[in-house]
Amino acid sequence: MLLAFDTASAAVGVALLTPEGVVVAERSTPPSLRHAELLAPLIHEVLGEAELAPSALTRIVVGVGPGPFTGLRVGVVTARVMGATLGVPVDGVCSLDALAAGALRMASAQPPFVVATDARRREVYWARYEPDPAGWRRVAGPFVGSAQEAAGSGGPVVGRGAELYPGVLGSPCRPLDAAASDVAAVALAGRTVPAEPLYLRRPDAREPGERKRVLR
Repeated sequence: MLLAFDTASAAVGVALLTPEGVVVAERSTPPSLRHAELLAPLIHEVLGEAELAPSALTRIVVGVGPGPFTGLRVGVVTARVMGATLGVPVDGVCSLDALAAGALRMASAQPPFVVATDARRREVYWARYEPDPAGWRRVAGPFVGSAQEAAGSGGPVVGRGAELYPGVLGSPCRPLDAAASDVAAVALAGRTVPAEPLYLRRPDAREPGERKRVLR
């Protein structure tokens, strides 16, 4: 069984799938800043619905962003700890790729299109996708920048970034946030990356510099 989750956006999603990609159970939350509080209970719920113990898992997939530092750390650290404890492989998926896969699944947009999510600081995380025999391929990004930069790439926009800046990016195409089942679908298609947080910014926190001496 494959457990997939994503904490790269304000929402938290968890899904349990068979190795063939059939969704057995899935849960998600509305946008929130309580990733650390919500992720573990959601994992417990999907395993409980399937009446499975964690030892039944054979693979873990986690969305690696780009996204805020705290949210990404919660998801990636949880995946790594579970993988090490259970002795199962852990793979990463670019969360923007999962949104692209979700747009095709929902038939809300066809490539070429842009995926844009909230990067705060009046910016978005974005990437551009074009048609491919497999449905889509990422041809640019991920980047972090202004909504104007994302709009300059052309095409409809998938994701919450367009909801935040409709005057620049137009009406958003769904999904707004990456679904955990779409994270799993991207992984099952072989589009994985290392389970490392995809940070596109330096952290706000800085190591303190050397103290200045005060002359008397």
